[in-house]
Amino acid sequence: MVLPSHTAENGKVASLDSGAARLKELGYKQELKRDLSMFSNFAFSFSIISVLTGITTLYNTGLNFGGPVSLQYGWFMAGIFTMIVGLSMAEICSSFPTSGGLYYWSAKFAGPRWAPFASWITGWFNIVGQWAVTTSIDFSLAQLIQVIILLSTGGKNGGGYEASKYVVIAMHGGILLLHAILNSLPISVLSFFGQLAAVWNLVGVLVLTILIPCVATERASAKFVFTHFNTDNGEGISSHAYIFVLGLLMSQYTLSGYDASAHMTEETKNADENGPKGIISAIGISVIFGWFYIVGITFAVTDIPYLLSEDNDAGGYAIAEIFYQAFKSRYGSGFGGIVCLGVVAVAIFFCGMSSVTSNSRMAYAFSRDGAMPFSSIWHKVNRHEVPINAVWLGAFISFCMALTYLGSAVAFQAMVSIATIGLYIAYALPIFFRVTLARKAFTPGPFNLGRYGEVVGWIAVLWVVTISILFSLPVAYPITNETLNYTPVAVGGLLLLTVSVWVLSARHWFKGPITNLNG
Repeated sequence: MVLPSHTAENGKVASLDSGAARLKELGYKQELKRDLSMFSNFAFSFSIISVLTGITTLYNTGLNFGGPVSLQYGWFMAGIFTMIVGLSMAEICSSFPTSGGLYYWSAKFAGPRWAPFASWITGWFNIVGQWAVTTSIDFSLAQLIQVIILLSTGGKNGGGYEASKYVVIAMHGGILLLHAILNSLPISVLSFFGQLAAVWNLVGVLVLTILIPCVATERASAKFVFTHFNTDNGEGISSHAYIFVLGLLMSQYTLSGYDASAHMTEETKNADENGPKGIISAIGISVIFGWFYIVGITFAVTDIPYLLSEDNDAGGYAIAEIFYQAFKSRYGSGFGGIVCLGVVAVAIFFCGMSSVTSNSRMAYAFSRDGAMPFSSIWHKVNRHEVPINAVWLGAFISFCMALTYLGSAVAFQAMVSIATIGLYIAYALPIFFRVTLARKAFTPGPFNLGRYGEVVGWIAVLWVVTISILFSLPVAYPITNETLNYTPVAVGGLLLLTVSVWVLSARHWFKGPITNLNG
């Protein structure tokens, strides 16, 4: 249904934002300041996807499992299917432009009988996945800062300072504190930072893509960059298909978080049109610029085992070693490489900032419908119309998640694995309900896929099922406590917990999305 852009008021024609009108039809009053443009909405999703963040953080994984072939072709493979998932989400977002996003969509599609349960499961996978994303982003920034300090003080082979895990956790806490403070500011200020983040990512990718291979004194051949398949992973895996699948994790982890555009719709002008545009454009531009970045950096790769070795100057951080050695080999000093890492660090900082923005809006909406403990606290907004309590809740929980790293890197990896699989399960659930239970009842918004909606939806669901299975496979043999892939344990644990709480308690009081127009 296409909403009118004007409505009669006191005998006169008054301008009415289509997103605000649709929100009222969905049963919610406007509490957040609707001040974001289409570009601002796009900027939040684009800065959360942040190819500089995801690719830099997991470039080691791509190099180790397949190398250039996994990096190049795995990126496009994941990009195509991510766009399919994004198209399905955009179509639904156009019809239901509310901050609740995924869990609200599931409730509307599942029907009166199953709406509360569908909403409950989707919502908890979404919010926990978002908290895990914030955890992984800010922790990766803390690790990169540690590497920058290491290289700035001489590198691992030159007596450089290696921060302990306690120092890294402290830096992680400091970063989260800054992000919570920034997200306490009015949305107009956050909009400015979001747009700056988008520009920083775009310009940063272009500069590093050109600069690093140009500065490097030794460059890989085009044949290596586009055809070399690395099987020397040291993990006891020889199957090419298996190796390629494991290498996909870098791409799929990077291409996530674009549900931010949906969660920001109650603050976006004409959200039924601009929300979907934000999702699609964020994915499309990220795929293109991400590929440029991968190609440019890989042209500076000449010795994969050395880049992955913990004995190099960067302690095994592949992209940091590439940047550092590129400048050191040409100018005798790696300072330029450290500056380039600083460019990446700023991009990751913006990424974490936007991630807190997104998860706070999700927590605000979920608590507005009474799904979270102490819901009345988390959906309050301050005088700037910012869900301030939800902002600080997200920062606190993300810090607590990172504390598992002090006990075991394996335990921390289990928490972070929810960031990819858990989030994509939340993406797939409303799409699944849309192509099954609501196949005939779905009323599209201004943006829709027409007769192709169901086909695209089914492909999206099957892709999420596929990656959920693939990313749960063992990543090293023989399987031990240190090499076990804890992804199915983490995701299964989250499912067991949410279902158990539902059966024992929530089914008696959680009724799904509820109107607040009369509140």
